[in-house]
Amino acid sequence: MRSLSPVRLAAVAILLLALPILHAEDPAAWTTPLTPFRIAPNLYYVGSRDLASYLITTPQGDILLNSNLTSSPPQIRHSVEQLGFHFSDIKILLISHAHSDHAGGSAEILKQTHARYMVMDADVSSIETGGRTDFAHFTPFPPAHVDRILHDGSTVQLGGVTLTAHKTPGHTPGCTTWTMQVIEDGRPLNVVIVGSVTALDEYHLISTPGRPASYPGIASDFAHTFDVLNALACDIFLSSHGSYFGLLGKVARMKTEGPSVWIDPTGYKSAIAQSRVDFEADLARQQAAARHHS
Repeated sequence: MRSLSPVRLAAVAILLLALPILHAEDPAAWTTPLTPFRIAPNLYYVGSRDLASYLITTPQGDILLNSNLTSSPPQIRHSVEQLGFHFSDIKILLISHAHSDHAGGSAEILKQTHARYMVMDADVSSIETGGRTDFAHFTPFPPAHVDRILHDGSTVQLGGVTLTAHKTPGHTPGCTTWTMQVIEDGRPLNVVIVGSVTALDEYHLISTPGRPASYPGIASDFAHTFDVLNALACDIFLSSHGSYFGLLGKVARMKTEGPSVWIDPTGYKSAIAQSRVDFEADLARQQAAARHHS
């Protein structure tokens, strides 16, 4: 058997070291299907066991929030059709933020539905370059044309349904939290779909010599985001990742408790409060490390 040269051995070693990292970026819960279900009137879950995607139905067509991974469109389409809706009825595509696990499938979904793509201003460049202008340089994805640029407070309206885009930056510069109101048994309920509030390990929250912040103002953006989220009225608590709002546990409870499991204002407040504590701890650690090395 011919032995590998030192150069080839080094290349193989690099690939083997990279495998756990690549796998970690695509955990099974991101691609494992979850039976779709109704959350509230006109609001349905059509995502996987962790990557959330939502269908908002109206008499004039439907709105899809989050296209997830590049591999996700068949799963999302199957979920939409399982519920008895038509994928071709999707008229508007929205996202929570411009990362490959929430916007990776957009180009394919737009190709299939010819929907209008609406994205928050500070994430447009990343979407139209397939993530190549993202400050963290995560996994690239197929670029897609944005039809409407949104701004903080922009509303998206279709068939009597209104969603409001709240710019909640930090995780990405244009990370977006969506709110809408539904009426359940005559009771108005405020829905909050959190974009993301996580400062990933790769993020530099402060500038130090030779190591600038991930983007200018990232720490103040996160602080502002927590203020915005704390001010929102929330009855139905949702997010871009199911793990953040206890998706699987609530799905299990739904069998006996019904749709009331999605009404969770206390869970919302607790999640935001804990995320703020986590962020402030990360910021303090980075500030302490900077002082230690100064």
